[in-house]
Amino acid sequence: MSEVGLFWLLLPIAGGVSWYLARRGSERVTGARVNRLRSNYFRGLNYLLNEQPDKAIEVFLHIAEVDSDTVETHLALGSLFRRRGEVDRAIRVHQNLVARPSLSAEQKTQALLALGEDYMRAGLLDRAETLFTDLVGIDSQAPSALRHLISICQQERDWRKAIDHAHRLEQATGESQARLIAQYWCELAEHARSRRDFDGARRHLAEAFAREPNCVRGLLIAARMAMDAGDPSRAAQSFELVVDHDIDFVPEVLGPVQRCYEQIDEPHRAREFLRQLAERYDGISPVLALSRIIEDNEGESAAVAYLTEQLRSRPSIRGLMRLIELSLRSATPGERERLAVLQELVRKLIEGKAAYRCTRCGFGARAHHWQCPSCKSWGTVKPIHGVAGD
Repeated sequence: MSEVGLFWLLLPIAGGVSWYLARRGSERVTGARVNRLRSNYFRGLNYLLNEQPDKAIEVFLHIAEVDSDTVETHLALGSLFRRRGEVDRAIRVHQNLVARPSLSAEQKTQALLALGEDYMRAGLLDRAETLFTDLVGIDSQAPSALRHLISICQQERDWRKAIDHAHRLEQATGESQARLIAQYWCELAEHARSRRDFDGARRHLAEAFAREPNCVRGLLIAARMAMDAGDPSRAAQSFELVVDHDIDFVPEVLGPVQRCYEQIDEPHRAREFLRQLAERYDGISPVLALSRIIEDNEGESAAVAYLTEQLRSRPSIRGLMRLIELSLRSATPGERERLAVLQELVRKLIEGKAAYRCTRCGFGARAHHWQCPSCKSWGTVKPIHGVAGD
């Protein structure tokens, strides 16, 4: 952790101590005691400013030990330990705080929430779940506790419990959780489909669409189920709806929807669909797919001409790779050698590159994820556009 980051972590501690000293001063506590605490406070702050965070922590710990009334300082210290990975110390600080009989109801709730976060960080999910459930039961800090419970259910993949907690969070805050709940129903639908429980999958999808009528994930699952059932026409309609509702899902749809068009023997429909996508979508995927259709129907020269024209307006390494591939077929031996070298260089540029990125935290991935593996947000992983992307 950088010194600047640590400074911002310790700042709440300094603020809490400063407030505490001001309060003590206003209550006219013994001057010597206030002066001693004030001196320690400024000594700890001096360590912070001089980039000596470990010494600063020790000073603030000493302040917390000397005066048992510094609840805010204990909470901040426990949070600091947790963020630094010292979860055992954070648990001890917060457990000692919870055990105090003199805490107000609000202070005890804050301490319990912090202790629950410690348990989660330590992987003690059963303890954390019990603690947060108790807090929700007494309607104390219900939204915060419910959010933590939802997070635990996601880790345990207990989607029905997650749905229940999300409904309660919606009621407690008035904020819609429709998209989140739809994702959970889709998780259940995917699981049912994998077990070939198609009736169960359809019921779960109905619940997802009830919460989010234009649920893209639900449409994708419905399309794949139609393919499973040998109904490519209905599958193609669902795939077309996916890109109507969210154009970013073009890379996920192109392969399967083209197979559907082949099965129902509608090549003109496929070509028109790809042409419209190429006009609406900034990426190279529909252009590459269309170049293959042009090659099959009109020959390599027409495909090269089309691709060359498209690359002028939307430069793409993947597009260049396809252009080299087409050019190699009609190249002379000397040209073929040079093109092969260029092809290998382009292949290495593409190899290992992330194709998707989370719009919230920036996490890069080679495959699409419905839930970001890094920040755990749902529906935020999108294709990367640009020269090196789609």
